[in-house]
Amino acid sequence: MPELLFIEGGRVIDPAAAVDGIRTVVIADGRIAEVGERVERPRGARALDARGKWVTPGLIDIHVHLREPGQEYKETVASGARAAAAGGFTAVAAMPNTLPPNDNASVTELVLQRAQAAGGARVYPVGCISRGQKGEELAEYGELRAAGCVAVSDDGRPVASPALMRRALEYALAFDLPVAVHEEDPALAGRWAMNEGPVATRLGLAGMPAQAEEIMVLRDLALAELTGGRLHVQHVSAAGSVRGIREAKRRGVRVTAEATPHHLTLADEDLARAGYDTSWKMNPPLRSADDVRAVQEGLADGTLDCIATDHAPHSAVEKDLEFDQAANGIVGLETAFAVCIALARKGIIRVARLVEALTSAPARAFAIPGGTLARGAPADVAILDPVAEWRVDPGRFLSKGRHTPWSGALLTGRCAATLVGGAVVFGEEAGGA
Repeated sequence: MPELLFIEGGRVIDPAAAVDGIRTVVIADGRIAEVGERVERPRGARALDARGKWVTPGLIDIHVHLREPGQEYKETVASGARAAAAGGFTAVAAMPNTLPPNDNASVTELVLQRAQAAGGARVYPVGCISRGQKGEELAEYGELRAAGCVAVSDDGRPVASPALMRRALEYALAFDLPVAVHEEDPALAGRWAMNEGPVATRLGLAGMPAQAEEIMVLRDLALAELTGGRLHVQHVSAAGSVRGIREAKRRGVRVTAEATPHHLTLADEDLARAGYDTSWKMNPPLRSADDVRAVQEGLADGTLDCIATDHAPHSAVEKDLEFDQAANGIVGLETAFAVCIALARKGIIRVARLVEALTSAPARAFAIPGGTLARGAPADVAILDPVAEWRVDPGRFLSKGRHTPWSGALLTGRCAATLVGGAVVFGEEAGGA
């Protein structure tokens, strides 16, 4: 008889299976065996008490920076995978802007080897769009796909050449790879420190107009329509980008898109109130309140498919500088659920849509396993406490990164336990709660 694990008494929320109610989840041999209202547990079988908590498919983040190889002082695959599990994430997609960049099979294989040894969340590598992320010639997508990459991206850098972008979409089609894009027109963006607008003027900082993102989004939507390629728009932050993606989807363009917790909840005025705190500096920058509302609406109506953290750890060497000199990037894996559940609490987004945006939607976008508790699915499960209050202390993060705009904030909602393949990788049984 296989060893059985029963997760009992929790509110099971699985939008992919149209389940929302008090259920028991039964796990056998690393897979979901049953989800039912009345399930009898055999004497001696293991059980987890989930009363008062949500039981969801493991959260999936298709945009994280694990920094390894080359920048292990910022993060490693192991520390990032543990931080992900602490946030309820059972799978993450690792961006390729490492040193060296993930533009060949050897780097992909190294990331997968380190992930297998680490435990924690599953790690799916993303390969480069262009060799060395230089935007000059395409990487070998067939080699990257065969080695285990689930998408290609030059994240951190835009693909400036429209001709190269067209070829990328066409070439990726042969391997059914989504092309995930960082949208920023370099010439229009110039040298910037925050969003262009009245707040930047007041703070005396150079700004990047939202149109620098919007123009590139519209360009790549047109190229996706031309080629039939799979486009994925990363960290959408501007109202015009949301409009363009919404209209493109109506035309049948193959596009998915993501929003980050910070672009869903914070605006440039919030940055101003925080002073020149570099834990509020990221790319894209925090936009106007109108942009935030548009991103929220886009997530709520499905224009923006999923939530992704853009977890981007840096050390004090890169961040503890003058605001305009500091590196862009904040950490987000361990705060994402608490930040995003506030959107449901305020009525901005339905609970089922929130869970979908964190589970089945990202799984679909990158065609990776998980995102559901249906019978036979991998037993990747998050047990989430929607009412737990906690004070954000970056010093206690499992990530090596410490820079977050929520440092010291009192948040509500926290991961209680995370299971990957039926094994508890975070929580009391794993010694991590």
